[in-house]
Amino acid sequence: MMRSALKIAAEHPAYAGHFPAFPVLPGAVLLDAVFAALADARGIQVTDWQIASAKFLKLVRPGDALIVEHEAPDLGTIRFTIRSDELSVASGTLCRSATASAA
Repeated sequence: MMRSALKIAAEHPAYAGHFPAFPVLPGAVLLDAVFAALADARGIQVTDWQIASAKFLKLVRPGDALIVEHEAPDLGTIRFTIRSDELSVASGTLCRSATASAA
């Protein structure tokens, strides 16, 4: 199991437009941060991977400290869990895309 910090600025523009007066991070921005962290930690090309599943369990608010835990049980799968203060906020699975397997 590997752990990587997710760096999402509290001033990220997505917060401003996603529920004014109660800003939360949109799931798409959270998944983008996961892809970036996994690319850095695992040396993967994000274009070779796709989201097989994703569950959003808790809201992410500006300033939340996020960690993504990830494991690759086989060459074609990466499982991840995003935590804030040890609480799971999201989880999911990435799988290698068919075009990446053919290359």
